[in-house]
Amino acid sequence: MTVAPEIKFRDRESWHLGTISNLTRSFVAGQVLSDIGDKDDRIVILNADLGHANRTIEFAERHPERYFDMGIAEHNMVSAAAGLASTGFIPYVASFASFLGILCCEQIRTDLAYPNMPVRLLSHHAGISLGYYGTSHHATEDIGMMRSMANMKIVCPADAYSLEQAIRQTVDLEGPIYFRLSGGDDPDVYKPGDEWKFGRIQTLREGSDATILANGMMVHPSLEASEKLHEGGINVGVADIHTIMPLDEPKLKAILDKTPLVFVAEDHNTRTGVASAIADFIVDSQINGIKLVRIGFTSDAYALIGAPYHLYQHYGLTTAGVESAVRSHVSPRKN
Repeated sequence: MTVAPEIKFRDRESWHLGTISNLTRSFVAGQVLSDIGDKDDRIVILNADLGHANRTIEFAERHPERYFDMGIAEHNMVSAAAGLASTGFIPYVASFASFLGILCCEQIRTDLAYPNMPVRLLSHHAGISLGYYGTSHHATEDIGMMRSMANMKIVCPADAYSLEQAIRQTVDLEGPIYFRLSGGDDPDVYKPGDEWKFGRIQTLREGSDATILANGMMVHPSLEASEKLHEGGINVGVADIHTIMPLDEPKLKAILDKTPLVFVAEDHNTRTGVASAIADFIVDSQINGIKLVRIGFTSDAYALIGAPYHLYQHYGLTTAGVESAVRSHVSPRKN
């Protein structure tokens, strides 16, 4: 499998839809599904006029009879996928997260989750990665919506390798899966052969002072922040909590036992996302003495409109932002 040439993380021009196909180095779903589809004729892809933006067009080139461009009709696309699933296919549905995860919430709930259909939702450009295109194109509530549905599984890969692993490991899972993907310009977190398992929290760096729990596009800056903090005498671990449903409760409990101070970094609002899932676990498990710090978007206002390059800095969803948030709660160790 090959990916597009390296680009700068969250490039200044990455907001421009005219160049988006050149920036999607971590959108490997089309390649991976093409490979799987060579041997498994159950695999079909439905796309809403965004095949070049999400690179599913690569599946169309190899399996045109199983690729359906449904046009700008996302509600119909999800319901059609449910129909295909009911006849034995495994449909992968691709569109912007704001359209797929939010606009199609009713169809996902009623046509996919309720009958437990094996439809896979490739929900890309989540969070504010389409910054200039405004609130209608931002998706900072989608995890909360998906978390509220029975039978739903949610996974948020951090890079091309973890997306490939997530797809390959879940082909035959029962029920719907929500793949929450960012803007496609994610730098590598994992290298080929690294351990990655659906449904399991992956510790990327051990720490004794605190742990940053991150997923998706926040994993890489969290790792960089951890390195800088370590240089300054603050030992912070990082764990990739890529699978949000089902939550890896045993591993989460072990992390909380080791470092009762945890930071949750996510490209989502802080009321209904991953931090809330962890808070629910803490309350339901009656775990005392935990301090949870949320790094994300406020739930009391919508995100500003502008280039992602600047918006992520404004909201502190960068290496410097994560580092600053940790420093405000943890003091360096004295020699």
